[in-house]
Amino acid sequence: MPASTIRIMVSRHSAFYSPVIAAIAAGFLEQEGLSASYRVLRKGESGRDLIRRGEIDVMQAAVSSNWGPMEAGESDLPVHFAQINQRDGFFLVGRTPDPTFEWRKLEGASLLADHGGQPLVMLRYAAHRMGVAWDRIRLIDSGAPQEMEGAFRTGRGDYVHLQAPAPQRLQRERIGAIVARVGDAIPPVAFSSLMASRTFVASPSGGAFMRAFRKSKEWVQEARPEEVAAKEASFFPSTDPGALEEAIAAYQKLGCWQGSISIPRRLYDQALEVFLFSGAIRRSHPYENVVVAFP
Repeated sequence: MPASTIRIMVSRHSAFYSPVIAAIAAGFLEQEGLSASYRVLRKGESGRDLIRRGEIDVMQAAVSSNWGPMEAGESDLPVHFAQINQRDGFFLVGRTPDPTFEWRKLEGASLLADHGGQPLVMLRYAAHRMGVAWDRIRLIDSGAPQEMEGAFRTGRGDYVHLQAPAPQRLQRERIGAIVARVGDAIPPVAFSSLMASRTFVASPSGGAFMRAFRKSKEWVQEARPEEVAAKEASFFPSTDPGALEEAIAAYQKLGCWQGSISIPRRLYDQALEVFLFSGAIRRSHPYENVVVAFP
């Protein structure tokens, strides 16, 4: 019998989402009799709509992705059923090594910041916690992460705000130096998760996928970084293997993939606090309206 194909989509392609990538690359889905397709959300696409239309099965997103649509009166939203990361996975890269870096050095400096909804909200909350006057940072919006990296390479910005392995690439090429990790500046939080339709969550394929994802998440946290990097190398063809290995090691050390695959209420509540602080949402949204426990 041919394997069932799980259609997986991610909002970003990054080593930060190694638990999802390794489920494919390290064979955990295959062990459950599944195959997979994998692609990145294109500009102008809506993961919610693709799930509603049955065009994809699983989407890497965040619990926060439901809150704006809920406030706009949308219904029939996907549900979030598994946690990928419990830490912010962005790095701050400066022009030169700075072992005594303090966040207040951002005041008066230019920062190529990721202006995606959640990344910018989390960055603002981190700056607040580190005593930085947000309105004193000269924020630059240069587009998508690839465009941000390109702009920094051409000399734009004093600092850039990126997910791995881009910071490690810049550092290995001596174009920049990692000076801080945003995940160190804020508490554990429901940062990224998997969402799907309720029908998929309750299906046999959904159950098989979840078993594979559970194994994958445990493996990427515990395996040697070089082993994970070797399995995932084909997903990052333009990245030096050493940079990918360093990225995975950094995420392991930060504890991004620790914890179970369930989405804890306390981390959901922490994400709410971050978004309410920034004014990105107007009110709290009940956990039960967004998160489901996998059968």
